[in-house]
This record gives sequence, C-alpha cells and structure tokens, in this order.
Amino acid sequence: MAAEGANQLVSVVTLLAAAVVAVPLFKRLGLGSVLGYLAAGLVIGPFGFGWFTDSQGIIHIAELGVVMFLFIIGLEMKPSHIWGLRNHIFCLGAFQIGLCTAALTAVGLAYGFDWKVAFVGAAGFVLTSTAIVMQELSERGDIAAPRGQRIVSILLFEDLLIVPLLAFVTFLAPTNPDLAAAEPLWQKIAIAGVSVAVLVGAGLWLLNPLFKMLAKTHIREVMTAAALLVVLGSALLMEEGGLSMAMGAFVAGVLLSESSFRHQLEADIEPFRGLLLGLFFLGVGMSLDLSVVAQNWLLILSGVIAFMLVKGLCIYFVARVTRNNNADSIDRAIIMAQGGEFAFVLFSAATVQGVISAEVQANMTAIVVLSMVLTPLFIILHKKYIIPRLSHKNDERVADHIDEQHPIVLIGLGRSGQIINRLLVMTGHHPTVIDKDAALIAGMKKIGIKSYYDDATRPELLHAAGVDSAELLIIAIDDKKQATHIVEMARKLNPQIKIIARAYDRVHVYDLYRAGADIQVRETFDSSVRMAKKALRLLGMHPETAEEVTRTYFYKDRHSLKLMAEVYDPNIDRFENKQLIQIALDVNQEIMAEVQQILNKER
Repeated sequence: MAAEGANQLVSVVTLLAAAVVAVPLFKRLGLGSVLGYLAAGLVIGPFGFGWFTDSQGIIHIAELGVVMFLFIIGLEMKPSHIWGLRNHIFCLGAFQIGLCTAALTAVGLAYGFDWKVAFVGAAGFVLTSTAIVMQELSERGDIAAPRGQRIVSILLFEDLLIVPLLAFVTFLAPTNPDLAAAEPLWQKIAIAGVSVAVLVGAGLWLLNPLFKMLAKTHIREVMTAAALLVVLGSALLMEEGGLSMAMGAFVAGVLLSESSFRHQLEADIEPFRGLLLGLFFLGVGMSLDLSVVAQNWLLILSGVIAFMLVKGLCIYFVARVTRNNNADSIDRAIIMAQGGEFAFVLFSAATVQGVISAEVQANMTAIVVLSMVLTPLFIILHKKYIIPRLSHKNDERVADHIDEQHPIVLIGLGRSGQIINRLLVMTGHHPTVIDKDAALIAGMKKIGIKSYYDDATRPELLHAAGVDSAELLIIAIDDKKQATHIVEMARKLNPQIKIIARAYDRVHVYDLYRAGADIQVRETFDSSVRMAKKALRLLGMHPETAEEVTRTYFYKDRHSLKLMAEVYDPNIDRFENKQLIQIALDVNQEIMAEVQQILNKER
C-alpha cells in the first residue's frame, strides 16, 4: 500500500514538475502556455521518456478542467443573455458545422476513403477543441466581446451535436439487431431531455436554497465542496444522459448566474479549473503517438494540412457571409481550425461499432492531436505577422455589433463612466456600455467589462443600443457638442426616457437642459464643493458648520441653474443677458444671507 502510494506521489510530482518547468519557459520564449503544456506532455508521455503510459486516462480526468471552465463562463451569462444568443447558437452554429462537415467529408473522399469513414473523420474534426479556444479567449479577454460571444455560441452548438452524432454513428454501423433493440434513437433523445429537465429544475428550485443554508455555517471549505458538487454533479448527470459534461456545467453556471453567491462560486472553482485544464493539455501532448506518425507520416501530415486549411476556409467564409469584418473572420478561422477532444470519443465509438478500423482510428486521432498541437503556433504567428498588417490596413476600426439591450444605456467609459458603471454593476444593474476609444474598450474587455466600440452620435447606434425602449440614458463623455447632440437624438427617439448628462460648465448645463436632459451634472462642481468644505475645516470652522454651509450652497446653486436655464438664450452673450444676471445676483444674495445665519448660530 505504501509503495503504491509512493508511486502515485511520484506521478503527481512528475506532472507538476513538467508543468512548472515547461510553461514558464515557453511563455518566456513567447510561445504561450498551451504549447508549453503540450510539449511537456510529449516529453514525459509514452512516446517521450515513457514516464506515463495511460494518456487517455489523464485526459478523461483532466476534461473536468474544461467542465469547470464552462461553468465559470455560464456564471457570466444570464438566461436572458443566452436567449439573446439563440440565433448565433442555432443559425450560425448550424451554418458553420454543416458547411465544414460537407467540405471535410469531401476531403476524406478525395483521399480514397469510403463515405462512412470520410464522414466520421469529418464529424470528429469539425468539432473544435473547447479547451484551446476558451483558453485563448480567456487569455486575451475576448470571452465577453461580441466576436468572442459568437465563438462561444458555436462551441455550445457543437456540444449539442454529441447525441445526434453518436446516434448516427450507430446507424452507420453494420446491422446488429441486438444493439439496435437495446438503444433505440428515441430512447437516447428522451434520456437526454430528461437529464436537461432535471438539471434545470434543480438549478431553479434547489441550488440557491442549498447555498443559503450552507452560507449560514460560515465554513469556507463546505462552500467550496458544494461548488465542486454542483459542477461535477451537473457534468455527471449530463454524461449519464448521453450529453456533454461541459454542457451540463455550463447550464448549471447559467442557472446560478443571478445568484448572490456567483462571485464566491467563481473564486472557489478557479484554482481547480486552472490546474485541471493544464493537466488536460499535458494529456493531449502525451497522446500524440509518434510511432503511428512515423509509419504514416505522409498521410497524417497531409491530412492535418488539408483538414485545417479546408476547415479554416469554411469558417472564414461563414464569418464573412454573416457580416463579420476581415480581421475577425481571419481570427475565428485560425483559432477554430483544429479538431477537438470530442473526436477521441467519436472515433472510439465508431471503432467499437465497426464503422472504422483500429488503424484508421489511430491515424485520425494523430491528425486531431497534431492539429491541436499546431494551433497555438498558428495563433502566435497570427498575432506576430497578420494582425499588425491588418491593423495597418484598417486604421479605422469597424464598429462592434450590439447583440443585447438593457434598460440602462451608458455612453462613455472614461473617468466618470467607469465609476458609474462599477456602481451600477455592483448594485445588480447591467448597462449597455458604449465608447469610441478602441484601446480603452479592448483594455476593459480584458478585465471582464463588457462594452462596445462605436460612435454614439449616430442615430442608428442609439437605436441598436435600445435607447428607443430603454428607461435610462447616462451620458458621461467630455465633449460638450457631442453630449448635447446625443441628448437631442435620444429625446426624439424616446420622449419618455430619463436622461442624465455630464456637463462641462454652467453654460453647458443650459444647453443640455434645452436639449432635453432631465439631470445635468457639472463635472467639477461636486469636487469643488468638497474642496471648499475641507478648506473651511482647515481654517478652523467646526465640521458640522462647514458641512451645513457647503450643503446650503450646493442645493441653492443647483436650484438656481434651472431658473437660469429657462431664461438662457444662446444668441445673447451671457454677460449681456439681463435676466440671467439678475437671477444670479438674487440667488447669490440669498445664499449669502443663509450662510450668515448659519455662522451666527455657531457664534
């Protein structure tokens, strides 16, 4: 028993050492963490030093890293958001998968394979590696971006195809009456449907009460155990129902996305997700059978090139047809051109059913694994050589597509907008955020703040953002003319909408008032009043007196702005407008009298 435990400990230490040495080295060389894991797996695997022989067993365990990744993604997506992505999931996903499957089947036929073998090879390769794609999207902060959301939608559709594909493989198998009677198609679909229904029911009525009850214990490890139970339990339920484990975890995450425990769940799962995902890439590296590659090198290398090239071209075509810009289309083609981990399951099932031979399975598996190994290299080359050229040719970035609408629209994500957005999100509100600073938008996406690049002075943008049906519009930009113009357009689009606008100064307040803003906030007024209050305290005034004096000034001055805005005329110089000057003088005298009363009380 002790020797067995020691051997297991040696295995764990070896895996950790391989990751700790290889990943930082590859990161330092600019080759990325994924390639580091794959290389380390190849070195310590059965076709390297031979320290590990069961690569498939490691991959099966480490797939839980992908499962946990999808759970965390689900936590970031509310059910309403998933419903908003339904066209991307079913229409875009079906379009891409259908075209790629047909094209890759044609490639298999061109190699001289039977149509059944060609179809199985195409179906396995067409399902992209969720682990590689999600890791890349996560590292560059694109998961919440519109182009990232489209990729995630396609991956979700691929997960939904698992049951139909496995069923179709059974249909292609040589006639076996006993097997057909044992597992009819309707029964598989029914079991899958029941599994989904049970998971959704548990998510709606059991999970939140469970976490509330456990939170009262104030025992952190119990909450962590519960988080793992939810993720692994939902994955197990879906797997037993014949669906993808990752799909089960994703659904569980979506159902908990509006829970008050969402952030704690994410913090509890994140360490396990990172370790297991790294272990998954190690397992993929171990599974590359170099002996098979050596024996059939011409077939495998040409197959990898042909499959990746054809799949990439199909993905690019679909992206362009669905109105994505050139840069995003190339990016999607490169990041999704590889085969995925589900191919191993599909090829294994096809071999057991007698659809493909063991030799074909080995060759196809090698093609998929090699494509997964090459993808990080292609991504690095894409970043180094293609993106700079595209950026040079397209200095003017194409506006983002706004794929969801909220009751609140926030325009401007600068100094003011960031604070406003943070407070809104912390209190449970999720505004549609728009800014025209491309670098700022890219940076905010990296830290998980979903925002859109576009020019809000365009009426069609305000319409796309949902201003015509929104409840509140907040304008936090520092351009006076643009802010006023946006207020005017928004008021025409939606006379009932409430508008809060950032104002540069008093005169800008008058312009915003005339344009239709309900509340105008001078950008330096509050801070100036606070500075005056601190100055009075430093000069020896009692804190309560200083507070009362500045509060009186604050409200009186704000009230006077409305009176002055009503008589303001942009065609008359403000120092020539007698009504405006008279109101200013009267209000000033009124404030002075009230301040003196406050000071007399202190004496």
